[in-house]
Amino acid sequence: MKKVFLTVLSLLLVLSMLVGCTKANKEPIILSTTTSTQDSGLLDFLLPIFTEDTGIEVKTVAVGTGKALQMGRDGEADILLVHAKSDELTFVDEGHGTERHDVMYNDYILVGPADDTLGLKAQFPNDIVGGLKAISENGAIFVSRGDDSGTHKKELSIWKVAEIEPKGDWYLSAGAGMGEVLRIASEKQGYTISDRATYLSQKDNLDLEIIIEGDNNLFNQYGIIPVNPDKNDNINHEGAMEFMNWMISEKGQALIKEFGVEEFGQSLFTPNAN
Repeated sequence: MKKVFLTVLSLLLVLSMLVGCTKANKEPIILSTTTSTQDSGLLDFLLPIFTEDTGIEVKTVAVGTGKALQMGRDGEADILLVHAKSDELTFVDEGHGTERHDVMYNDYILVGPADDTLGLKAQFPNDIVGGLKAISENGAIFVSRGDDSGTHKKELSIWKVAEIEPKGDWYLSAGAGMGEVLRIASEKQGYTISDRATYLSQKDNLDLEIIIEGDNNLFNQYGIIPVNPDKNDNINHEGAMEFMNWMISEKGQALIKEFGVEEFGQSLFTPNAN
């Protein structure tokens, strides 16, 4: 009996060593993603757990969605996590990505100075088009991402609905990520459109309040896309698929739902892969 026990124990030790070696030998992946997933703290929360589960290290490049998609076209990333659905579908249709899945959503908000001298919160609490029209008509400071990000694309689409071409001294194009744009808007006591998660994660350091929210035009969907491995031999498609499947798995979705609840009393992203 003792001999059998020792044999089984030895086999278990060998198996555990093999599993450990398998994890250690896995190649890292490059994730090109929007700055909102980075600035909100979501990736800092998720990626260590993914690495622990799979042994795959994730090297993150946080840029605007437009730049992230271009990195995919150029074969400079293994997988994308972005938020401009129409552009994402085009990316896949053109053969740059192998598939696309919804992962999660949150919403955009208009934030601005607490005194809100234009009275936007009272007049247009759920009307982003009306709010932007008032900002333009009064020449109030508006800080734009100006970086071809998903947030910038959304902002421009709303200006288009409002039939306004934003330009002039009041309209500041920052060419920066969401966190930096929020800081600029706070310093200048201007308005900007932000994803809710990044604003909530940084609001303690900002002199800005939520002015307009709850408009259907402010819906913000995120998608995940593995880059086509035919781009070049450096694409880690196997690792990318493992990351995508983990993100849309029951565990990944539960973790996304959990993020933000303890600190902010609400989920900063709502999982919707299924």
